[in-house]
Amino acid sequence: MKLCIDDADVKKIRHIYEFYPVDGVSTNPSILAKAGRPPYEVLREIRAIVGDGELFVQATSLKAESMLEEARRIVKELGGNTLVKIPCIPEGFKAMKALKADGIRFIGTAIYTPMQGFLAAKCGAEYVAPYINRIDNMGFDGVQVAKDIHDAITRSGLDSGLLAASFKNSQQVLELTKYGVKALTVAPDVIEGLVRNAAIDAAIEKFTSDFQGVAGVGRTMADCL
Repeated sequence: MKLCIDDADVKKIRHIYEFYPVDGVSTNPSILAKAGRPPYEVLREIRAIVGDGELFVQATSLKAESMLEEARRIVKELGGNTLVKIPCIPEGFKAMKALKADGIRFIGTAIYTPMQGFLAAKCGAEYVAPYINRIDNMGFDGVQVAKDIHDAITRSGLDSGLLAASFKNSQQVLELTKYGVKALTVAPDVIEGLVRNAAIDAAIEKFTSDFQGVAGVGRTMADCL
């Protein structure tokens, strides 16, 4: 399973890449807007951080022909390992079929229902992105919707998989990790929350205290030969 960062804050992305085994970065128009700078300026900085990792960038047009134009520009500017996010609406499905024919990698996004995800996979989407927490906020079960999409794609033998998005907590991430989905894209604070636990901190503090009681304050195994 791949783990991606769902953000466009260059400082946060650099921090997560330093400490955690992540595979790429996912952005959307709202996330890019929060950066407050020209989009391609931000995206080029992100590309420099992720290297050959996958970078997900969304088309903002509402018509298929314009989505195609955006997709070509996005890939030209940011490289071949960039996937274009296309909304799962009728014009989006039309664009997806054309992108597949052109050999441009893309992902179906803005998914709230299982059939949106299934249709995007049928169009050739490399990933489909259900919005877990947003679905929860509508009164439905976002994790279950994601599982239903995963099952439909897998049982149909389609060459696609989930890039599940919009997580609010570690439990949602854990549920889909256990289910074996293709990828997750998670905000930096939720990623750090995966290992944030008072019991962990207390255990490490106890180990350090016990060791220093024998070896001396500030000493480590590197100092004990």
